[in-house]
Amino acid sequence: MVKLLNISEANCRNCYKCFRSCVIKSIKIENEQAHMVSDTCIYCGQCLKECPQGAIKKESDLKSVKEAIENGKKVVASIAPSFVGNFKFDDAGQLVAGLKKIGFFAVEETAVGAEIVTELYRDYIKKTSKKNLITTCCPSATLLIEKYYPVLREYMIPIVSPMLAHGKVIKKVYGKDSYVVFIGPCISKMYEANEFQHEGTIDAVITFQELDQWLEEQNIDLTALEKDSFNKTSFKTGSGFPISGNIIKNLVKESSEKKYKLIHVTGIEDCITFLDCMLEGKINNVLLELSVCRGGCIGGPGSSDNSECYYIAKNKIEEYVNKKREKNDKVYNDIKEIISKIDFSKKFFDKSIPRQIATEEEITAILRAMGKFKKEDELNCGGCGFNTCRDKAQAVFEGKAELSICLPFMRNKAESISNIMFEYTPNIVFALNEKLEVLEFNPTAEKIFKIKEEDIKNKPISTLIDDSDFINVLVTGKNIIKKKIQCPKYGVTLLGNILHLKSQNVLLAIMTNITSEEKHRAELKKVKENAVKAAQNVIDKQMRVAQEIASLLGETTAETKSTLTKLKKIALEEEGDI
Repeated sequence: MVKLLNISEANCRNCYKCFRSCVIKSIKIENEQAHMVSDTCIYCGQCLKECPQGAIKKESDLKSVKEAIENGKKVVASIAPSFVGNFKFDDAGQLVAGLKKIGFFAVEETAVGAEIVTELYRDYIKKTSKKNLITTCCPSATLLIEKYYPVLREYMIPIVSPMLAHGKVIKKVYGKDSYVVFIGPCISKMYEANEFQHEGTIDAVITFQELDQWLEEQNIDLTALEKDSFNKTSFKTGSGFPISGNIIKNLVKESSEKKYKLIHVTGIEDCITFLDCMLEGKINNVLLELSVCRGGCIGGPGSSDNSECYYIAKNKIEEYVNKKREKNDKVYNDIKEIISKIDFSKKFFDKSIPRQIATEEEITAILRAMGKFKKEDELNCGGCGFNTCRDKAQAVFEGKAELSICLPFMRNKAESISNIMFEYTPNIVFALNEKLEVLEFNPTAEKIFKIKEEDIKNKPISTLIDDSDFINVLVTGKNIIKKKIQCPKYGVTLLGNILHLKSQNVLLAIMTNITSEEKHRAELKKVKENAVKAAQNVIDKQMRVAQEIASLLGETTAETKSTLTKLKKIALEEEGDI
């Protein structure tokens, strides 16, 4: 199956927010890059919402839908009932008009399928004797059980979701050649639509966000449209499905049917907690409504960018539902015969992926590699996205995480390296605040200036050396690089760098003690000066001798003078290099 979610390496900035937000940990970090792990993913879409860079993208059917319309196919929309809180209009009929304007042949509410599922659930509850039951409307919750709690599959009601139920009816009503498009806030619906046992029921899935962008591209303002009518009437029960608890609310009517306690759980963390309890046998005789999105289907990851906040959206849906009629058997009966000829059953499979569990020795070795040598070192801060350090170690063992994704570990490592450099560098290093008071003073500085850090800390640097250079850097903002600084009080010559760290408003001084080099240069200069003086004496002596010889032999002394003058010049040039 095609990967529904992908992470763009080009756009990913390695912030690991997706990794930390993924409760299931279906994102792994490899070579400091996040990657999706489709085999373990339940397609809740949380990472899609959390990524601040927009690096996570889902596969889109939007292009296929547009092509189907362009090719003249009978394209029918099944729109999830949470649409009321996602689009701005004065009447729901305006959204219908908008969909038909961009080419949809017919528009129906998925709530029609929800009504069918409600009736099928009721029949199943009456007949079953199982000690627990779990609704199967949320495909992410269904995947959660199939992949992580396969033993609990026996409690899953073997009925398709409202989307699939509606899709099956649409195919019967409009013909097998109709092109059915589900529109909603859910990412996992795309996975559900592509499952082999439902192949051909739903042809495409697009999100509210994609529809909103499409309408915007076409310059369609819903509030300016004349309202149109849905092609199929939905009722109060089905339209209320997005609101948490409404799926199971009306499933048991008579007191004789109330053999189960009705419980609804939303949010992936709470779903996992509840399923853990059920797996351990601590919870029984419940009819459980599970929804991975917190608060139900109102704020799914595919919601429109223009959607209302959760509570306003919920209020709008409740108002919309309250205007709906209770199910009218006379109206409902027009599809009852069609429903009787459709198979709405669904099978659930063990999709769990075997895990390789690390031994205690392997866990200990990984913890040590993260700088955790004793129990107190295991902070269990959760900064890495795991509840405990041992969970993180197991993930490292499985190749899902890297050692570096541990804030205390990396901070201690960075501080350790920084401290080693600060403590052991042969350079003088100290930092000053804007008042030129000492903030940090390394051991080399203590040695040179013959004072302990605690005695100079928070005191003006002027108590040690002239502060005019520091004032100049602070005022002008121009750093001083490689300036000789004489400190006769301490008998040293320093080569100083004074840097203004503007973001911290701190002056950083890094100085090298060049006293011995300067002493050596002075000694070398003295040697060269003596050499020049000796050369001059030789020239003078040679000139006298040459003159005496010349007077006797009548020869010129020009050549000798020239040679010796060159020797003097060379000596003087070398002196200039000192």
